[in-house]
Amino acid sequence: VQLQASGGGLVQAGDSLRLSCTASERTYTTNALGWFRQAPGKEREFVAGFNRNTVTTEYAASVKGRFTISTNNAKNTVYLQMNSLKPEDTAVYYCASSFSILNMRLNLNNNWGQGTQVTVSS
Repeated sequence: VQLQASGGGLVQAGDSLRLSCTASERTYTTNALGWFRQAPGKEREFVAGFNRNTVTTEYAASVKGRFTISTNNAKNTVYLQMNSLKPEDTAVYYCASSFSILNMRLNLNNNWGQGTQVTVSS
């Protein structure tokens, strides 16, 4: 499975940005689609996940209420709508897929897309 991410950029604090990630195929390893991010000098962290079978979502506490994850199953695509962006949201964002959100959070055989840079200036 290949994941192709897009949509990063440079924005100001308070702005919005939408990331997209398209999977090359739908398999059991893409039941869950989601996003991670890695800021300079920090470990990669889970941001949001969407389980397409159970239609459930999970968010990191730091983004809950500001970010929304959604999918378009016909396009095999996951989106991350990011509102009220803060400088601390600056990071390289990676899309990922796995059998479940839990597996994805634990990085159990995740598929990974290439990163897309999001920079939020103050």
